[in-house]
Amino acid sequence: MTPQDITKLIVRTSMRDREAFDLLYRNTSAKLFGVCLRVLGDRAEAEEALQEVFVKIWTKADRFAVSDLSPISWLVAVARNHAVDRVRGRKHKTTDIDAALDVADPSPTPEAMVVAGGQREQVYVCLDELEADRAAAVRGAYLDGDSYLDLAARHNVPLNTMRTWLRRSLMKLRECLER
Repeated sequence: MTPQDITKLIVRTSMRDREAFDLLYRNTSAKLFGVCLRVLGDRAEAEEALQEVFVKIWTKADRFAVSDLSPISWLVAVARNHAVDRVRGRKHKTTDIDAALDVADPSPTPEAMVVAGGQREQVYVCLDELEADRAAAVRGAYLDGDSYLDLAARHNVPLNTMRTWLRRSLMKLRECLER
């Protein structure tokens, strides 16, 4: 079948000519199936995509612009774009990495293990050297398992401020414990 014949079939399909659509399908489906299969990599999914491609061709044949260009290029572009859309659609949505910051670890933290390991009094003495709100934040984060977000809300400060408080407080605790 020549490009001109395919062009005529597409034009007739745009006028809802079922016989032309049937001929178009019989003459181009193998090539378009190959395109779908190459992109999707799964025969069953490629067969399903091919059906959807021909539905698109049936509904959008009037968008085909008759020119000197190959009509099979237009058909291949419709098939390829549809297959690529299916690949994009099946990718799993990822969760935001910041959501992981709010997950409390149920295992004892190093600070909790120190408290349990006999240096409890030393840690409490060092915690008492911190400002009251900083000490409460450290206790909440590392002894009670509160999330940074919860602590920031409780102390009415921005999240990054809470992170800074905790980091600086841990540095002060380490200095105190090393004395």
